[in-house]
Amino acid sequence: MTGGLGAVRVPRGVQLGLGRARDAVGPVAWVSLATGVAYAVAGVLVGHPYPFFAAVACFSALGFTADVQPRRVGEVALGISLGVAMGEAIQVQFGSGPIQTAVVVLVATLIAKALDPSPVLTTQSAVQAIVVLGLPLMSSSGGGIGRWTDALVGGAVALVFSLFIPRDPRRRPRTLARSTLGELAEVLTRLGRGLHTGDGAAVADSLDRARSTQAMLVAWESAVSASSSTAKLSPAWHRHVAAVADLADACEFTDRAIRTTRVLARRSAVAVREGWHDEQVAGIVEELGIVTRRLGGLVGAGRPGSEAAEDLREIAARLGTTGERDPVRHTLLSLLRSVTFDLLRAAGQDERAAAEALRQPPSAGRSPTAP
Repeated sequence: MTGGLGAVRVPRGVQLGLGRARDAVGPVAWVSLATGVAYAVAGVLVGHPYPFFAAVACFSALGFTADVQPRRVGEVALGISLGVAMGEAIQVQFGSGPIQTAVVVLVATLIAKALDPSPVLTTQSAVQAIVVLGLPLMSSSGGGIGRWTDALVGGAVALVFSLFIPRDPRRRPRTLARSTLGELAEVLTRLGRGLHTGDGAAVADSLDRARSTQAMLVAWESAVSASSSTAKLSPAWHRHVAAVADLADACEFTDRAIRTTRVLARRSAVAVREGWHDEQVAGIVEELGIVTRRLGGLVGAGRPGSEAAEDLREIAARLGTTGERDPVRHTLLSLLRSVTFDLLRAAGQDERAAAEALRQPPSAGRSPTAP
C-alpha cells in the first residue's frame, strides 16, 4: 500500500501485462476487423452460410504482430489454402481416418517445403490439412471445395489488409532507432566515465549493456523489413520507400557500431585493470556518446541524421593513429575510428565522405570536452 489507504500497489507482472495489452490494441483491432470482413465477404459474395474457414485463414495469415509483412502474409495464406485444398481432396476421394491423415500431412508438408523453406508456411499447411480432414464433410457449406474457397477468400482479405495498415510504416523503425541509438549512447557515456575515473565496474557495466542491445537490434531490423515490404507493395505508402531504405541503412551501420563498441568495452576493461589512463580518450568516448544520442533523436524524429554528422566529423578529426606509440591508446583509437565511421554512415554519409572525415589531421578538430 502506498499513498494512503485507497492506493493499491500494482504488481510488476500485472503492469507489464497491461503494457503489452495496451501496445497490442492497434494490431489486434486491425486483425479483428479483417477477420470479420473475411467472414462477411465469404458469406455475402461466395454465398456460404458458415464460412468460418475464411476467418481462420485470415487471422492465421495476418496475425497481430506489430511488424506485418505483406509478402509473408501472402506466403502464409498460400500455405493455408494449400493445406485446406489437400484436406478437401483427400476427404472427398478417400474419406477420413488415420491413414488419410498421415498421407495428407506428408503431401501437404512436402509441397509446402518445395514452395518455401519457411517453417511457418509448412506448419500452417499441415495443420489446416489436419483440421479439414478431421471435420465431417458436411461442415463445408459450399460443397466439396467450400472450405478451400473460404480459405482463399480469407487469405485474400488478409493480404489486402496487410497492404493498407493504417499507420505510417516509418513510425515503428524510427521509434526503435531512437531507443537503440539512445542505448548505444548510454553505453559510450558510461564507458567514457569509467575510463575517466578508472572505474572497472563502470566499464564492465557498459560492456553488459552493449551485449544486451542485441534484442533491440533484432526488433529494429524486423520492423525495417516489415516496413520495407509494406512501402514497396502498398499504394498508400509507396512514397516512403526511400525513407524506409534510409532507416534500413541506419540499422545496419548502428549494428556494426555496436559490435565494435563491445570490442572497445572489452579492451577498455583490460586497460583499466592494468592501470592505464588517458583523459583525452575518455573525453572522446563521452563526447561520442553525446553525439550518438543526438543522432538517435534526429533519426527517431524523421529529421536528417546529417545534422549530427558535423559533430561526428569533428570527433573523427581527433582520432588519428599515425605515429602513436602507446599500444593501448592506438588500439582504442582504432576502434573509435571504426565506431565513428559507422555512425557517420548511419547519419546518412556515404562511404567516401565518412572515410574522408577520418583522414583529416588530428589538429583539425576541437579540443576534447566532457559533459
